[in-house]
Amino acid sequence: MSGDALRVPGAALRRFIAGVLAAAGVPEEDAGIVAGLMAEADLIGADGHGVFRLPQYVRRIRAGGINLRPRIRIVAERPASALVDGDNGLGHLAVRVAAQTAIAKARSQGVAWCGVRNGNHAGPASLYARMALAHDMIGLYLAVGSANHLPPWGGLELLLSTNPIAVAVPAGEEPPVVLDMATTVAAYGKVKTRAQRGEPMPEGWMVDREGRPLTDPRRAAEGLLLPIGGYKGYGLALVFGLLAGTLNGAAMGREVVDFNADDTTPTNTGQAILAIDIAAFGEVAAFKRRVDALVRDIRGSARLPGVERIWLPGEQSHLRREERAARGVPIPPPLRAELDRLADALGAPRLGGISGADAAPQIR
Repeated sequence: MSGDALRVPGAALRRFIAGVLAAAGVPEEDAGIVAGLMAEADLIGADGHGVFRLPQYVRRIRAGGINLRPRIRIVAERPASALVDGDNGLGHLAVRVAAQTAIAKARSQGVAWCGVRNGNHAGPASLYARMALAHDMIGLYLAVGSANHLPPWGGLELLLSTNPIAVAVPAGEEPPVVLDMATTVAAYGKVKTRAQRGEPMPEGWMVDREGRPLTDPRRAAEGLLLPIGGYKGYGLALVFGLLAGTLNGAAMGREVVDFNADDTTPTNTGQAILAIDIAAFGEVAAFKRRVDALVRDIRGSARLPGVERIWLPGEQSHLRREERAARGVPIPPPLRAELDRLADALGAPRLGGISGADAAPQIR
């Protein structure tokens, strides 16, 4: 991250995002909800899914690709399941409803699975898996990515996306264990942020159509993302897409709309979230103690030469959130310039620097 990046308090970032969305026509309450989730993405270090995405969302809104007054509703339901129709609204709104529904159902049923259809890009996967933590539940989230960048194993045609998974497991004294990963070596949002900053990609993220390493993110449209673990990552991308997309009647395979290139066609993005009530399986406090013990065993285990620390999934984002809540979210100069242009075009206030002791936003 550039040393001259602007540092913005989380709450100030949330207000800026909400102001821009409202100026673009999003109802005030919805703008506040989406802004809170986007700012939280930046606080945990998911830089490719927070305010970085704001210009793209506004572009789609202004092109008519987003329904600004969606009727988000449950269209199919059983005691431990539900299907939420997002009505082509901003993706965060529909997935939030699905997460809240899954959590409410899991309280009585022990577990609950909720799917989303007619959604849109909704930010990092862990935002929604983490929502279960406050309720002493485990959260699991799957999604179909918003553009296809992955071919079948051994193929060239882009028929799959990064199709991420996130799992959030509460602990006691230790930070929660939070896995958030794409089924590709790198999420496409990381490619986009590299391009904006003028930074090369490491070898191993993408290859060209001859199978040669591609490291220039400006040429990403010419390349193919690589799956994690070779053919195993391809298999995971396929199965996650079937669960989050096909099962819900959402887009998958050739049906997926590239929202990076098409601002007008509804994407029909699919997501799914599972909530597991720990109390349905035993005492919550005892479970958390066992998680703490396992975390400490892993962290304190013998290390290879040169390894300073063994990390648990989610520890680095936990520490990053603490640091950014205290010091502000860093906004690199190229992104700041783009956000200033966006605010000016909409007549919204520009993004400022640190102004007093501003509390960080909380996801709702």
